Amino acid sequence: MIKDKGYKRILLKLSGETLMGPQGFGVDFNACQQIAKSIKQIRDQQIELGIVIGGGNIFRGINLSNSEMKRTPADHMGMLATLINGTALQQAIQIQDCPSRVMSALECPRVADSYNWRKAHEYLKAGEVVIFVGGTGNPYFTTDTAAALRANEIHADIILKATKVDGIYDKDPLKFPDAVKYETITYTQALEDKLKIMDATAFALCMSNSIPIFVFNMERLNDLSIHEILSDNKHGTLVTEERK
Repeated sequence: MIKDKGYKRILLKLSGETLMGPQGFGVDFNACQQIAKSIKQIRDQQIELGIVIGGGNIFRGINLSNSEMKRTPADHMGMLATLINGTALQQAIQIQDCPSRVMSALECPRVADSYNWRKAHEYLKAGEVVIFVGGTGNPYFTTDTAAALRANEIHADIILKATKVDGIYDKDPLKFPDAVKYETITYTQALEDKLKIMDATAFALCMSNSIPIFVFNMERLNDLSIHEILSDNKHGTLVTEERK
């Protein structure tokens, strides 16, 4: 069980796939609105919230590794996909009468604020939900690494990684019925076992700065508060320095 440590600032990592809804590609605005309701619920608990959004529902640069396209422009296309997702999510959050802002690591001033860590702190302290897009702004880095980087920069108390499953398993539970779930796991074990829930760079960044990671099913936010989710390991897996 995770003790209630009174988390005041959270970094939520969302995959682009959470915005697809029932369709197999792109952005479903109904799905955006459902996520926006969960985001407002977190903010209403006086929690400062930053979000990093992926772009896999639109484009994955790494999928072109076997094509003739170079990795750098392919990754740039993936970063642009996160900008589309962040803009869609921000509009859904605004409908919930929840102040929000998109900050991009890629310069796109007509669409989003350029990322600046000092400004990000100011917006969070003012109660705005800040959506970080554009990844790290550099190719060869995933949005998981961007989440770990932003969590460190904004001094987040914890990273919440929303997935399709309820935690970290020793193998893919969607493919293997006998997969075993971890209630807690150390950064070191996650790295040594090459668990694919986050990439090694992201795990290493969190380990070096002692930022815990909680992996859970995004659907839990539909009927539980974030404090209820964090209070029971059946809702996810905690990655930390030592086993609890």
